[in-house]
Amino acid sequence: MREVEAAAGLAVWGADAIGAAARAALVRDGVPGLLARKDPTLWGPDAEAEAKIRLGWIDTHRRSRELLPLLAELREELADLDRVVLAGMGGSSFAAEVIARTLGRPLTVLDTTDPGQIGRAIADRLERTVVVVSSKSGTTIETDSVRRAYLGAFLDAGLSPAEAGRHFVIVTDPGSPLEEAAREMGATVVLADPEVGGRYAALTAFGLVPAALAGVDVAELLDQAEELLPALSTGGDNPALALGAALGAATTAGKDKIALVPDGTGIVGLDDWAEQLLAESTGKEGTGMLPVVLESPGAPIEGNDVLTVTLGGSLPVGAVPGGGVRPDVAVNGPLGAQFLTWEFATALAGRVIGIDPLGMPSKSESKDNMARILTEGPPEEEPSFVEGAVEVYGTGTSTLAGALSAILLEARPHGYVAVMAYLDRHADADAAQVRPILAGLSRRPVTFGWGPRFLHSTSLYHKDGPPLGAFLQITGAVTTDLAVPGRQYTFGQLQAAQAAGDRQALVRRGRPVVRLHLTDRASGIVQLLDAARSLGN
Repeated sequence: MREVEAAAGLAVWGADAIGAAARAALVRDGVPGLLARKDPTLWGPDAEAEAKIRLGWIDTHRRSRELLPLLAELREELADLDRVVLAGMGGSSFAAEVIARTLGRPLTVLDTTDPGQIGRAIADRLERTVVVVSSKSGTTIETDSVRRAYLGAFLDAGLSPAEAGRHFVIVTDPGSPLEEAAREMGATVVLADPEVGGRYAALTAFGLVPAALAGVDVAELLDQAEELLPALSTGGDNPALALGAALGAATTAGKDKIALVPDGTGIVGLDDWAEQLLAESTGKEGTGMLPVVLESPGAPIEGNDVLTVTLGGSLPVGAVPGGGVRPDVAVNGPLGAQFLTWEFATALAGRVIGIDPLGMPSKSESKDNMARILTEGPPEEEPSFVEGAVEVYGTGTSTLAGALSAILLEARPHGYVAVMAYLDRHADADAAQVRPILAGLSRRPVTFGWGPRFLHSTSLYHKDGPPLGAFLQITGAVTTDLAVPGRQYTFGQLQAAQAAGDRQALVRRGRPVVRLHLTDRASGIVQLLDAARSLGN
């Protein structure tokens, strides 16, 4: 049994102890080689049609080299626009954010509909801003709304339509509605690889364009992936095979909560990217992996259904990451190789679990609910009670602490709690402190997601994965709203409709949902944290 699998500077430690049998079966069936050759039959006949057009990620890094001259030219042409803003959701933003954060380049990511967060971004050095608008489908409502807001701001600042268009770079699939809108704006258009699904698109234009404009040498990422590629087809010295077998075997054995822990060795935010990849790829048909992003190796998480995986950059092979916290599996190596390793491993894990990891999950129910609410108005709801700056909905208790305790009990003995915060992830960042507090109290996995960002990530698992979740939704009053130009709604109304639509989708599935509405965000967050801490006394 191998303790470490390594290739091209990428090492996976501990996986064979968990996935040896699954790995042997994959090798016996020739799966690594078939996947490296893009065989669409690996996940059964029902998945074959989709797989035929979704396996481009295996070598998309090679085709992405064609972008390098264009990106160099763009950087030179837009040298005076030195503030880069990325408007994108899910697979259109996570990878670029990881790349920029890891390599220390400034990139403002707007994967939100919060009017305060968007308004502050627009007000910051507008004249020096280039906006990368990324959407595979070209119809993502959050992304289109931010595009409209920035275009309106440039025009209001006195720019001509042609001058405003220069401030936009559009990344989308060929033939999408956004491509047409971009050409009408006079924006630069970069077409993405159409045979790569969004969550697998790290090394396509979606990840590379904003990172390159922010000053990253993206060719290095492509080199790292290329160096790893030959190992992926082999049965030995294949870290992606070891990781995929371990993830799949753990899930089928009941360890289906995957704790993702940064180990502090140089890669920042990869856990958020992997969270979307795992949840959207496997959370379907009542099964799948629930990724749980932890703040540090010492953050609380318990349960015999948890597999702990650390992620990082330059940890020596065989060392123990996290200051002495020994994980079940450790994945270390350069970022470009990390992307390809996790994508390949996720596809293999899908084979082990028995689901299609490439199929595009339906997001229509929450979106349809949202559209109806925007048209008809929000549902009439009466709070169960009000405590200070917090209105509490959906509980039979009479105190905020009691409502939190009740939702934690819903996660016993084998479930999880998902905290979903439709707030400003910068101005209201303290709200995230509730996750480790609740995890320590419940001794169950607790996730935290910023809405609507998580709607393009773990939300799919919430609805189509195992029906074991208990949900705490947090919304907040909007003091200064922001119009969406050309639309009949504001960002505040859009944010509220997204929260209500998601809530309705969960309730219809019989999931327990408690909503906390903060009539004053700052005071309400303090109350929330105090109430959570009081449960431990």
